[in-house]
Amino acid sequence: MASGIYTEIKKRIELAEPGTVFLTSDFTDIATTTTVRKCLGRQVEEKNIRRIMDGVYEKPVYSKLLKEYIPANPDAIAYAIARSFRWTIAPRGDVALNKLGLSTQVPVVWSYISDGPYRKFSWDNITLFFKHRANREISFMSEGHNERMIIEFVKK
Repeated sequence: MASGIYTEIKKRIELAEPGTVFLTSDFTDIATTTTVRKCLGRQVEEKNIRRIMDGVYEKPVYSKLLKEYIPANPDAIAYAIARSFRWTIAPRGDVALNKLGLSTQVPVVWSYISDGPYRKFSWDNITLFFKHRANREISFMSEGHNERMIIEFVKK
């Protein structure tokens, strides 16, 4: 493995904000997938990033108050997975209510609607669930768009 590739990947990770979620595919402009996986594995060993699940990594956030690293943000992981599969997603159910400030409960299962297939991802005690919807039903539902449309899907 060329040290130049490793250095470039390490530099990109160092420049990222804590809490940033990386995918293996985010570095394929630098090297092949196999090389990127090896470099990311070394970064995990050096504790610069942590592996959430296969192909998904996070630059950890350290809490001075708790004096430890805080768990990964499931919402950021969901959007990273959607980015890797090129899905359009929107929060659904308890996740949507929480994000809109209508509920203070933190969901156990983070549920999203997507134009991709039904999929379930789990790590630690967290589960992400993607429920399929037709493209016409979720287009224009990305972050920052009409919150009323999201509330309509919460009701469904």
